[in-house]
Amino acid sequence: MRWDGQAIEVEQKDSLSGLAKLSNVVRSVQTPEFAGITFHEVLAKSALNHVSGASNAMPFAWTINPYRGCSHSCVYCFARPTHTYLELDAGKDFDNEIIVKINVAEVLAKELRTKRDRVPAVALGTNTDPYQRAEGRYRLMPGVIAALTQSQTPFSILTKGTLLRRDLPMLVEASTRVPVSIAMSIAIFDDDLQQSVEPGTPTAKARLATVTAVREAGLECSVFMMPVLPYLTDSRAHLDEALQQIKAAGATTVLYTALHLKPGTKEWFMLWLEREHPELVEKYRYMYYGRGAYAPKEYRIWLARKMQPLLRAHGLTRGVEDPTTGGVQAPARAWLAPPGGGNAPLPSIIAEELPPDSALRAIGTPTLF
Repeated sequence: MRWDGQAIEVEQKDSLSGLAKLSNVVRSVQTPEFAGITFHEVLAKSALNHVSGASNAMPFAWTINPYRGCSHSCVYCFARPTHTYLELDAGKDFDNEIIVKINVAEVLAKELRTKRDRVPAVALGTNTDPYQRAEGRYRLMPGVIAALTQSQTPFSILTKGTLLRRDLPMLVEASTRVPVSIAMSIAIFDDDLQQSVEPGTPTAKARLATVTAVREAGLECSVFMMPVLPYLTDSRAHLDEALQQIKAAGATTVLYTALHLKPGTKEWFMLWLEREHPELVEKYRYMYYGRGAYAPKEYRIWLARKMQPLLRAHGLTRGVEDPTTGGVQAPARAWLAPPGGGNAPLPSIIAEELPPDSALRAIGTPTLF
């Protein structure tokens, strides 16, 4: 769905100078529903991103990012530096200047027809969130899910967005044809802190309800407790309460890791910390400056020793990140292809959501007679 009548005609030289590098900007859109945010609609030349160095066994992975930039506005988001490639900043521009690949499903379907043998699986949400608020208007994910399912490409979704629930019937159908892994990212279980750190995201309660909805639909769902924020969300009380709620929601597994701060993200996070928690600034500088992007090894060991007994106490299992996709690794189990394999009729919702080109190929060449 496009936002007719909302196109803006201003030059926007500060942002469009970088966006002009793409040479495929259709228009820029503002709407009162998303105050302060500009959506730059582009025609993508490629949908699949090749990520090298995923693992020794599989030295690459494939991801899809229907959006670039994210209105979730998480101050710790590691994807922030990607905006600088377009001469946009990693701070406010990342939150407020969103690139929308309006043809991503059509391009993906074409790419999968030529690259299928080289694409063992695809991850969504490992960079920017595919279910951020704008997805409710642009509705890009149904076409993406349909294209992946038609080509029998396994995929994983990691999101903070409760909008995932819209596509649950489709994901259930897709799971009968390809392996599908779903994970919900819920890092902070203190409402005030969550709204300060992740001001554009749904509440933890709403995300937990989405986990429950996924499980009730018959699909597995992991929770990413990422990142754990030193001195803010690493107390035993916070972690214990978080795991209790995750267990009650029905999550399959839990993944956790300490905050890491890459250049570009580190500066933005520290501005937030100086404003909201100045008493912690020196502690964070000691931990993260001059030591690289990751929390010190000693801290990570300390966190693991705290988490392990809590996971056991709540009857939860630690999930494993899938090195081939960057998403959560599905539990070890045999997955049976549908009868008829790739020639089996597509489930109804999948067939309806196929991009036009793919839909024609799925039903055969039309005839006038």
